[in-house]
Order: sequence, then structure tokens, then C-alpha cells
Amino acid sequence: MIIGIPKEIMHDEARVSATPESVKNYVEAGHQVLVEHNAGVGALHVDEEYIAAGATVVDTAQEVYDGAELILKVKEPLFNEQTGKHEVDMMHEGQKLITFIHPAAPINHEMVKNLAKAGVTSLSIEGVPRISRAQNMDALTSMSTCAGYKGMIMATSDLEKFMPMMPTAAGMIPPCKVLVIGVGVAGLQALATAKRLGAVTYASDIRPAAMEQATSLGAKAIETGVAPELAIGEGGYALTLPEDVLEAERAKIAAVLPEMDVVFLSALVPGCLAPNLITEDMVKTMKRGSVIVDIAIDQGGNCEITDPGVKSEKHGVIIEGIKNIPGMLATSSTYMYSANMCNLVTYLTHDGELQLDESDDIVSGMLTTKDGKVVHAGALAAMGGE
Repeated sequence: MIIGIPKEIMHDEARVSATPESVKNYVEAGHQVLVEHNAGVGALHVDEEYIAAGATVVDTAQEVYDGAELILKVKEPLFNEQTGKHEVDMMHEGQKLITFIHPAAPINHEMVKNLAKAGVTSLSIEGVPRISRAQNMDALTSMSTCAGYKGMIMATSDLEKFMPMMPTAAGMIPPCKVLVIGVGVAGLQALATAKRLGAVTYASDIRPAAMEQATSLGAKAIETGVAPELAIGEGGYALTLPEDVLEAERAKIAAVLPEMDVVFLSALVPGCLAPNLITEDMVKTMKRGSVIVDIAIDQGGNCEITDPGVKSEKHGVIIEGIKNIPGMLATSSTYMYSANMCNLVTYLTHDGELQLDESDDIVSGMLTTKDGKVVHAGALAAMGGE
């Protein structure tokens, strides 16, 4: 099989879908690998490393797309300003693609339909289910780990004060208080990072099991009062709450918000807009100079006034709405992502070819386009069955 690794074209995207180490693994498995010139420089991997690993480095993205049977990417296909062509238009019928696609997001609907029209079989890597046999392929968990760590480091940098308790000749400076709302993979990593930095940590989540994990990391619980039958859906993920229950949850958060120096927001409901947990009026009650990091912004954000893609200051509070935080930690996130991808490709490959068994829940969870059609259930529902 010929595997293609193009350079990512999203603005400020420094990750790449394969490291020299994973390329070596592909080559040892009998595959050929085409890598676009400078594809790995953002993650500190130069062409010479890929060549030493056995890859062929080519000058242009089109050469990668023309020659490869399987394309491995990080981000969804986009318009390439350098070539004047959309990445989908560089692909050919029968080609296979694995990347983050987010097919249910309205902004990606046309691109997904075009993948189908082009005859590309595409798999969205965020669809890998969180089951034990798929753990080493779970790129979404890997990237959430990066977002939790880096997001808390960003908050620490934004603060105008020490994070830990600091005994000084001038007197004792108390530690910062950090609240994490939404204690999934990213939230737990944010809590652990804040704890390592010396903060006093608090956590809030509507799922009892998530709160148990948070308190095991030393966080103090902010109880939401939400009944488990309203909170927990399939696979342990959070459910969308009725508005009156959501309003009661906001009231619990509002009671402690004025004490907090940092609020890290990562509460998500799969396939839905993120719940609005912090209103503008609630932000107005926060300390001047405090920080909100809203990593739920890709799904609309947990704070009502987060500006997507930028850092802003509102009512004296710094609000981080930066997207693609894992891309700001490019070397580590690339290492994790490329390992997940290599494990996935190995799992799907039989007799030297990518073979897709749709009865396998790993495959069915990822499969997005096939045989000229959009087949992803979430995308079809979001498209209204088109």
C-alpha cells in the first residue's frame, strides 16, 4: 500500500500525521510512504529524518495525492491557497482518507458531500469508540490530554499572579483557585496540571463517576445536584439537560465563581452544541484579571461570551477561545497522534491492504463516506437526511 502524508494547511497547524518513527513502522510492514516536503517541520521533524526512515519526500501536495492509495492527515480537507485547489479536488476515486473530519459540523457538510462525490472512502478518526481494544487508536483522547495540559499552561501565563502559594519576605501570597467544569479527559489533565502548579483545585461535572475521578486528584467537588438519570448517556457521556435543570446547575456554579482565579471549561455533549454554563452576567461577578479557558469552543463554547479563535478581555476577565490547542504543543501531540494513527492503520490492514469490516464497531464508528455516499449517521442527521 502507498501511504501519503501531506503537509497540513490549516492556519497555524504545526502537527503532522506521521513521525519518522511511525514512517519506519509503515515501511517495515511493507508499505511505501510519500511525505510532502517540510510536512513535519512544525513538529520539529525534518525531511532528512523521513528519508532515513524509508520515506520518499516529494515537492508538492498534489504528488502525494496523485501517488497515494491511503491519505493520512490531522485536519479535515480544506482549500489550499498555495495551489488554488481544495484538498478534496486533489483526491481521486478509490482513495482512502483517515483524519479528523467532524462530519456533523455544518461548516463541513459540503466538504463531506464532495468527498462522497469524488469516490473517496473517508474515516473520521474522532469516531474511534472509547473501548478497551481501541485505546491505542483513540486520537481524540490523546488530543484532549494535550488540550487539558496546554490550556492550563495558557491560563497560568495569562494570570498576573503566582499560581502556587508563595512565601516571600513581603508576606505570604495565597495560591490561586482553579475550577474545572467538565471533567472528562481534558478536564482531568487540566486538574492534574493545576495541582502540579500548586493551585487549589475545584471540579464540577454532572456525572458522578467523573466527579469521583476528579476528587481522587485532590479537587474539591462543586455539586451540581443533577440526577444521574438526566446526566448520563450511552458510553458514560453527558446528556443535554432540560433548560430548568441547566439553570439550576448554573446557579451552583455562580455561587463559587467570584472566588475563582481560573475557570477551565470542557463540558461537552457528543454531537450537540456545548451547554451554556457561564452567562455574561456570571462573568461580571468574577475577579478582575481572572481567566476563563473555554476549550469547548469548537462546539459553541461553555461561556456565553467566548469569542471563537481568539483571546479577549471582557468585564476585566481574560477569555481564551483559542481553537486547536493541541496544535500549540506540536511535538508531543504529533507523537501521540501519529502513534494512534499507526496503530489504527495496522489494525485495519490485512494482506497489505486497508480492509473495512463494517460489522466492526471501530470501523462503523469512523466510516464517513463510501461508494459515493455519505454514510456517517451523525452527519446524515445533521444534514437532515440529505
